[in-house]
Amino acid sequence: MKSLLICDCDEVLLHMVRHFGQWLDEAHDIDLDMRRGEFANAMTRRADGSQVSTDDMWDYLGGFFPAEMGRQTLVPHARESLEALSEIADVVILTNLLDDLHDARILQLESHGIVHRVMCNQGGKGRPVAELVEAHGNPVTVFVDDLPKHHESVAKHAPGVHRLHMVSEPGIASFIPAAPHAHARIDDWLEARSWITARFASGLTAAPAGD
Repeated sequence: MKSLLICDCDEVLLHMVRHFGQWLDEAHDIDLDMRRGEFANAMTRRADGSQVSTDDMWDYLGGFFPAEMGRQTLVPHARESLEALSEIADVVILTNLLDDLHDARILQLESHGIVHRVMCNQGGKGRPVAELVEAHGNPVTVFVDDLPKHHESVAKHAPGVHRLHMVSEPGIASFIPAAPHAHARIDDWLEARSWITARFASGLTAAPAGD
């Protein structure tokens, strides 16, 4: 039985924040400062310094996906690492986008040479990860994501999954702390590939984070 790698896309395989910020700057005269937290708090209008409302934030994200997805660039060594890992594991890209963006995400990843199963999700990733693990026969599984809330969700619903916290965007990685529910924090794909390969080679499910 092959192992299973479940991997996020934005800020893991493809840079997103830097390109979203550039688009907001160029097209909407909006500053994006992720040091202020999630998107709902990070966007301000330069004209008057006001914070963008949550509703408008979702509208801007809706404007970026899918129309501006072509701006996104590949994270260094991501493609080669997935290719190597796919020899020993099934790979699923689990991305938090609306279902109607599924085909656009597939085409986007294919344009960067990443051709694996893609699943769209909304909300926490714990339940879909647990369902994927069961469907694949409960193999040794590694989950990679940039958001701590998803590691917490997976820890709750699929505690036997090895959880790797990765923030591949240098511009934000420096001020984002390690996810407490992840087993490791690695922001570089060459190092991450070695860590993931070792988890698969062990043949063991994960212990609780911190053990």
